[in-house]
Amino acid sequence: MSTDDEPAEDPANPAASSESSPAWGPATSADRPATPADDAAGRAGPSADGAARARGIGRQGSYSKGIARRREILDRAIEVFRDRGADGTSLRRIAEAIGVSHGALLHYFSSREELLVAVYEHAERRRDLDRLEREGPSALDDELAVDVMANAALANLEVPGLVQLYSTLVATSLESERGPAKEFFTARFENVRRGLATRLREDQAAGRVRADVDPDQMAALIVAASDGLQIQWLLEPSIQLQQTLELFAVLLEP
Repeated sequence: MSTDDEPAEDPANPAASSESSPAWGPATSADRPATPADDAAGRAGPSADGAARARGIGRQGSYSKGIARRREILDRAIEVFRDRGADGTSLRRIAEAIGVSHGALLHYFSSREELLVAVYEHAERRRDLDRLEREGPSALDDELAVDVMANAALANLEVPGLVQLYSTLVATSLESERGPAKEFFTARFENVRRGLATRLREDQAAGRVRADVDPDQMAALIVAASDGLQIQWLLEPSIQLQQTLELFAVLLEP
């Protein structure tokens, strides 16, 4: 019997889990309770809605002890990756670094890729919830669409290892037809674009953004600029990411 999770599951043999669907598949809204970040999707930052739809990466655990244990593992993993990213480390080495057994890690995540995607999703969600707690949902209402992306990008720069992890996982998602990274980032980009386009339409209706730009196309362009600038920043930290992204606000003025 494992001390890492509920007795109904075997951490050394994830195949023995009662779950029959792939562990990396996106969860439906019925799989989890609503959270403040879900309620504020599109306001807390670009990850909120995408993270909500991608909930369920890895095995969740069906008992409260297992759910808490999984969250603890992800919290520890974030600290491990904070400064250096995944750095090509094997699943076994990651388990050693965060202080759990290899079998316990396999209980929740069936592959290294699945764990890394879950770590990134958890880090984004934790960041969004922290911001909601600090500022409250109403503080986010006055942000322009460009501000949403700029603020999220700046928050990412505080944890360089997670920016590196993000870039690595996006590249991984392009290398295969299916898998944890492919599923997560396909949904994430779709939701980020949709959320930004909605915000741009609201800004246009309020007279804060010029009316002759297509919100969907501009949303895709802002996402591309934000991601591209973060990659450039990894290679050259002198890149002025915030100031460069804020040029969009100038270009979009009515």
